[in-house]
Amino acid sequence: MKTLLANIKIQVNPKIYIKDPETSALGRKIIKESIALMDDIGFDGFTFKKLGERIGSNESSIYRYFENKHKLLVYLSSWYWSWMEYRIVFATANIADPSEKLRKAITLVTEKIKDDATTDYIDESVLNRIIIAEFTKTFLTKEVDEENKEGFFLIYKRVVNRIVDMITEINPDFPYPKSFASGIVEGSLHQHFIKDHFKTITDCSEKVSPTDFYLHLATFITK
Repeated sequence: MKTLLANIKIQVNPKIYIKDPETSALGRKIIKESIALMDDIGFDGFTFKKLGERIGSNESSIYRYFENKHKLLVYLSSWYWSWMEYRIVFATANIADPSEKLRKAITLVTEKIKDDATTDYIDESVLNRIIIAEFTKTFLTKEVDEENKEGFFLIYKRVVNRIVDMITEINPDFPYPKSFASGIVEGSLHQHFIKDHFKTITDCSEKVSPTDFYLHLATFITK
């Protein structure tokens, strides 16, 4: 699977960026260092000025790629979910049993991510931390409906709907496939977050992962 992923270009809606950062060395550096800086100081403290200082480039050069830091975060999120979608597709392609297919997909979207060596300028393990901490900021905005119409969240919704299809394949009569699927994807991010910051309101811990929790919930689909 790693060999296949290495030969695939991750697709991101071109309306999100001004210039595709993957087309130049500077663009790839912007992506790489924005992930590192956002992980260090958080999205709220992140600015293009600070990023420019980090990469040794003028702030204006970053604006040639992204209109603002919100669009940059949407880009990073879209890249992450597109990468996740490829992982799910390849990992489940040859699994015949619907229940096993769902278990594999749940594991992929809920597990703690390790860096994928096939993408040399993006550390997926660090990007995963950003998604856990910051992803909701991409859509908890006044512009969410307009950006949704523009297709900014299409890839994220495709990931959810792939899981929806797996649920309905197991049990066509299950009454809440969309709510359950979106709950798995979004809820696992929340569980990872509160496991690290609000330990008293989750059963997840160093011994019990969000993956364990959602795999357990999945057993109720057939009941």
